[in-house]
Amino acid sequence: MTWTAPTVDRKPDPASGDEATVLAGWLDYHRDTLLLKCSGLTAEQLTTNSVPVTDLTLLGLLRHMTELERWLRSLFSGETIDDPYSTEERPDAAFDDAATADVQADFELYLQEVELTRKAFTLRSLDETYEDEGEVRNLRTTVVHILEEYARHNGHADLIRQSIDGAKGD
Repeated sequence: MTWTAPTVDRKPDPASGDEATVLAGWLDYHRDTLLLKCSGLTAEQLTTNSVPVTDLTLLGLLRHMTELERWLRSLFSGETIDDPYSTEERPDAAFDDAATADVQADFELYLQEVELTRKAFTLRSLDETYEDEGEVRNLRTTVVHILEEYARHNGHADLIRQSIDGAKGD
């Protein structure tokens, strides 16, 4: 039997709440949106390039967001966690080698990272700061940056999905 990405029931966008609740709600909405774009596709479809001159695939986007989820989790938890795909020598490795990837394992790793990040999100205040390449940032701006990453890449995912099977959505 051919593995296919599971279906997802996307949670509604947050209608109200305190800042942390709203940001967490939007993260979940965008996570579900990415999963929705992958839903029902085979491993082969998830590794299909949308345009031959790019290596952008739905799997590559999922792997990239796995790394960003892991980074966000490390900021909230204080853990030192290596990227599962990229290295200093290969900073875009999450997008590379999709055709030979273990798609199901990558999908499961994404789901695991999302769950771990959800738990870590409650460990620190959004006002807490960290240093990033000589700049002091607070966790709030980083969460907003991750939301921006999801929003941009979900737009890419929508176009890739449409090129694979014609499915359109929001």
